[in-house]
Order: sequence, then structure tokens, then C-alpha cells
Amino acid sequence: MAKPMNNIVYNVPTQASSRILVVEDDRDIASMLIDLMTEAGYAAEAVGSSIEMDRVLKKKDFHLIVLDGMLPGEDGFSICRRIRSFDTIPILMLTARTKEIDRVVGLELGADDYVTKPFKSRELLARIKALLRRSSYSVQVKPKQEPMTFAGWRIDPVTRELTDRDGFHVSLTTAEFDVLLVFCQNPRKVMNRQEILALTHAGSAGPVERSIDVHVSRVRQKIEPNYKDPTFIKTVRLGGYIFTPEVAIAP
Repeated sequence: MAKPMNNIVYNVPTQASSRILVVEDDRDIASMLIDLMTEAGYAAEAVGSSIEMDRVLKKKDFHLIVLDGMLPGEDGFSICRRIRSFDTIPILMLTARTKEIDRVVGLELGADDYVTKPFKSRELLARIKALLRRSSYSVQVKPKQEPMTFAGWRIDPVTRELTDRDGFHVSLTTAEFDVLLVFCQNPRKVMNRQEILALTHAGSAGPVERSIDVHVSRVRQKIEPNYKDPTFIKTVRLGGYIFTPEVAIAP
């Protein structure tokens, strides 16, 4: 039985490089996670519910959220979907729900990684480090990467923005943006899942094929005229994927 938890905030070193919010209602697990992360040099805080999470997020900025899937009140899957509606902060789901369908649902709702309990400390830290590295890389300014257009869409690698033909901003997670950017940088080229993985680090959440497929599926839902019959990102049997639109440097 999980011990009830009241908005616990742990003191952490001020020099910690990245700030992590742990949303976990079990006090013992939360305490263990905070100890693990602070020993690794991260600043970390823990809250026990979505209400407490919302309160903290209004006051502070974080680089990563470690989110329990089974919480009192609003569960982690609902929280993940809600956060994704307005923010691209990396989310690592940490849950006892071990079925493959739960993993897929978590990724489809916008989680960047999915780790099941019980977990190995070194593996969890490695996944956290990978997500933070990818997120840090994604916000670095790269002057040589110019905005590109395809089929009326505009993607900007520097600002990390995607806009449709009407100029409306379309929200993408870090992994989704990375996948789409790789396609735009390699148009009309068959790319297998391992190539996409190597260029995006998007497959860390489970079996490579399944993880890449989930990210591609989410991108399709946002850019395809009909995502059930995709014409932009086509599946190549035994090959992977091919991005079919013509890509040009934006004027």
C-alpha cells in the first residue's frame, strides 16, 4: 500500500545541472528516486498528485518530469496527455503497468520514455541522461539549419516550430519533432528504423521497431491529410519509411 504523500520538496544542491520533477504518490519510492537523482547531480523535487504537480509547475521550471502511471485522482496517463496539450517538456513514465499495450499507450499519449517497476537504478539514470541530452540538444541554436517547407508546411530546426499552411503552430513532442526533422533532412530516401533511431535517439522507450513506429504514427496524425492513408510518410515493406514531399529551403 502506497503511503500518502503531501507535496514533499527536497533540498538539493544549487549547482545541480538539471531540474527534475518526480510525480509519485509512494513516499518510499519518491524518496529513493530523489536520493538517486541528487547523487547523480540533478536538482529534484517530488509531489504526490496532479494537483500538487500543477501547483509546482506554475511556480518553477523543470527540464524533465518523471511520472508515475498509477496515481490517486488523475492518473499518470491522463496527466501525460494533458501536459502534451501545452508543453513539450520530456516525460519519462515510471509505472508498474508492464503490459506492452500500456507502454504503447503511454508513448502515444506523448511520453518520451517508459520504464517499468521494478527498475535498475543505473538504467533509469541512463534514460534520464539520454532524455535531458536530447532535450538540451534540441534547444541549441544551429544557425546553419535553415527553415524548410514541404507541402505547405514549414519546419524550423532552430526555433523547433512547425506551422501548417495557414500559419498555425502545431505542437510536437521532442521526439516527434526530431523524427519529422530527420525525414525533412532526408526526403525521398528510404530510412530504416535503426537509421532513424541513430539520428534521433527516439527508440529508447522499448523495442526499437515499436518505439519508432509509435513516434511516426503520432507525426502522421498531425501532418497527414488522412493519417489512416498516409501519403507524406509512407511505409516501405521490409525497408522502413520514406518521406515523399519535396522539401525546400524556406524563403
